[in-house]
Amino acid sequence: MVWRSRAGAELFSPMALWEWIALSLHCWVLAVATLSDQHATSPFDWLLSDKGPFHRSQEYTDFVDRSRQGFSTRYKIYREFGRWKVNNLAVERRNFLGSPLPLAPEFFRNIRLLGRRPTLQQITENLIKKYGTHFLLSATLGVTETRTGPLGCSNYDNLDSVSSVLVQSPENKIQLQGLQVLLPDYLQERFVQAALSYIACNSEGEFICKDNDCWCQCGPRFPECNCPSMDIQAMEENLLRITETWKAYNSDFEESDEFKFFMKRLPMNYFLNTSTIMHLWTMDSNFQRRYEQLENSMKQLFLKAQKIVHKLFSLSKRCHKQPLIILPRQRTSTYWLNRIQSFLYCNENGLLGSFSEETHSCTCPNDQVVCTAFLPCTVGDASACLTCAPDNRTRCGTCNTGYMLSQGLCKPEVAESTDHYIGFETDLQDLEMKYLLQKADRRIEVHAIFISNDMRLNSWFDPSWRKRMLLTLKSNKYKSSLVHMILGISLQICLTKNSTLEPVLAIYVNPFGGSHSESWFMPVNENSFPDWERTKLDLPLQCYNWTLTLGNKWKTFFETVHIYLRSRIKSSGPNGNESIYYEPLEFIDPSRNLGYMKINNIQVFGYSMHFDPEAIRDLILQLDYPYTQGSQDSALLQLLEIRDRVNKLSPPGQRRLDLFSCLLRHRLKLSTSEVVRILSALQAFNAKLPNTMDYDTTKLCS
Repeated sequence: MVWRSRAGAELFSPMALWEWIALSLHCWVLAVATLSDQHATSPFDWLLSDKGPFHRSQEYTDFVDRSRQGFSTRYKIYREFGRWKVNNLAVERRNFLGSPLPLAPEFFRNIRLLGRRPTLQQITENLIKKYGTHFLLSATLGVTETRTGPLGCSNYDNLDSVSSVLVQSPENKIQLQGLQVLLPDYLQERFVQAALSYIACNSEGEFICKDNDCWCQCGPRFPECNCPSMDIQAMEENLLRITETWKAYNSDFEESDEFKFFMKRLPMNYFLNTSTIMHLWTMDSNFQRRYEQLENSMKQLFLKAQKIVHKLFSLSKRCHKQPLIILPRQRTSTYWLNRIQSFLYCNENGLLGSFSEETHSCTCPNDQVVCTAFLPCTVGDASACLTCAPDNRTRCGTCNTGYMLSQGLCKPEVAESTDHYIGFETDLQDLEMKYLLQKADRRIEVHAIFISNDMRLNSWFDPSWRKRMLLTLKSNKYKSSLVHMILGISLQICLTKNSTLEPVLAIYVNPFGGSHSESWFMPVNENSFPDWERTKLDLPLQCYNWTLTLGNKWKTFFETVHIYLRSRIKSSGPNGNESIYYEPLEFIDPSRNLGYMKINNIQVFGYSMHFDPEAIRDLILQLDYPYTQGSQDSALLQLLEIRDRVNKLSPPGQRRLDLFSCLLRHRLKLSTSEVVRILSALQAFNAKLPNTMDYDTTKLCS
């Protein structure tokens, strides 16, 4: 193409650009047609929006409208020189070839009035607007011809002559000459610069080329001369229309006979997951063809949108405000599978919600629940139902071999692992956990709520009196399906300069909720229990990280961590080699400045584990109302396993704490009498088992 054929240094010199203009005058409409079908951009793409001397012509306007709408255009070009407006007023007669050019007196007078250093505006007003930028040397014109597809200019003898691209013959030729050849040498370069600014910038700025790029340096009155706002607005509107069309295509697909017939044929007596629906989809050839038709329409729409986006980026390259580009997301088969599930299970009372196969629940409009239908049971292998119950399709009717029917569910005939009810372990190995704790990695941080009536984080306070604070999870309110394990705790404590205060920390842990009296005290630095580690921070103040690392050995359940902060004053002893600690109120020297203290942050490290309170309640229910013969013993065995594993994580001491009672009391919300009855049943059952030893525990929760 002509605009790309001279990409060297010559292209970006003003005189060479001026010669290029002579060629582009003939190629203007044709080059626009070529560029409209190409994704690649050139330094002159932006000139095609509303720049140049022909942008108000009807042919150009028609082309731009068609291009904005994304249509491929069939061009009809007329070889009529009268359609190209070339001013010949600068010369007195046309037959001047081979003889000196006699200039019109008025033209000569205007040149003299310009002086030797005219401004670009003066050249535009006195020469270009009156006499044009080119004059005609010769023209041989032919007949009318229709062409399709991209067009371009070719076969030019020199930079001021161009042959017709429609008929490759010497009879059809237009030869133009730039008006600068008629001007004195001192005006030629300024004239070319003014003409380029007039043609390319519509006299709203100065045409500049630099670093293989050309643009208009806008004048103060036209700050957006490089930004074709109307074209950009039209293309943004086209994108909005494409979005509406996209919605219409999807709506038509849902309303199609193929879609409705497919929905009617779906079985309703058991739950359909996406894999089952996909299998039924592949068996319906009519529905497949209708979906392929939708896909093809969407691809064409997306390609059309891409072209418009490419044009938008090209045209808005130098706009102060970038265009608004909104494209709809493509809907894959996964979307439609979920959509079909939503029609099946979240389409009650005239409301259509969104179904989640992961949670087996519906999200209804306006956060209502009235769109949710009763979900049928899941039919499949292993613990899935063999069939659904005929009188209540939400429950299992029969089970697979090796499973028994229990309260509408299929359960193994042998006791299941307790991991279904409560988790105890993490996937992290000891070395991994130790490394993460040393780095205080946020991946093992348990986000808790900080509460204190005595002080605030990041605020200085008088440490003379004991400060109480706590970190709580409020699991029953926010995380009822989780229990939590503590691996360590870290505090960042700062003191004012030259302070002799020493923080003293006492930690109490509440495993599953309840009052503060149902917490146990951490025996820091006692009986091989870990001690606090202090690390000086590189800060202007006396700031330390206080870290207590429990790790896998000393980890335990926690719901709330109570922290009591006292302060003591460090002073040298009478011998000078020992330190004596005083309570701040016991320090008798009022001239000593005790200073202030603040806590920047507190972090609890650990992990959360699966917890199913309803499943555990179901186990407890079977103690009195067994579903089948042997299910009571199975429930007791599983409850014993849960009890032993929970109590095993109690803190060090001569006797284990009864954490299991706390779990029943506060996470299952059982009454005290119910807890006593369950513990008695477990103890009696455990006594009947061979080779078992029961153990005594210390009561923690009321």
